Amino acid sequence: MIILRSVFYTLFALVIQCSSVFSYAASQQPWVLVDTQNDVLTVFSAADHVIIRFHNIAIGSGGTAEVHRKGDDTTPLGTFHVAWINHHSRFGTFFGFDYPSSGMAIRAYAKGNITGAEFDAIIDAFRRHRIPPQNTSLGGQLGIHGLGSGNLRVQQSVDWTDGCVAITNREIKTLSLWVHVGTRVVIR
Repeated sequence: MIILRSVFYTLFALVIQCSSVFSYAASQQPWVLVDTQNDVLTVFSAADHVIIRFHNIAIGSGGTAEVHRKGDDTTPLGTFHVAWINHHSRFGTFFGFDYPSSGMAIRAYAKGNITGAEFDAIIDAFRRHRIPPQNTSLGGQLGIHGLGSGNLRVQQSVDWTDGCVAITNREIKTLSLWVHVGTRVVIR
């Protein structure tokens, strides 16, 4: 039963990803590449020309992971989209991701890392073009944000977030010129 469910949802997730509410919009606007090895965030035009680069970014204090789990302080690798924007977060502007993705949910469910109810809730959110639940075992509230009242020296010297990508307050304001709901973000 679990294998059949997994196969069904794998095919279903591919259909959802291909028809995502974000797919068309993301292909017509700039996109973001987060290079975790070189600590660089780059904004590209829709034609893949570099618009701007931000150096000395910070990621999760736990490094990177294929799948972030609640409390592990890792930054998930993969392709996401900005699903919401909070201009009044404690870190200044916060660009929230559509994390966990349907593909991550399928892999996590197959490995027994999330429950059937969590899996169903994540898949249902994507099917309905909604923000996936942010309170599953895979965590949530991941995105790109500024420092808020944080220390600039810490930002430039260590990875300190709970799994987000952090840039300076000035940089997050500049990034706001190109990033909107639907913007594709690739973290590698």
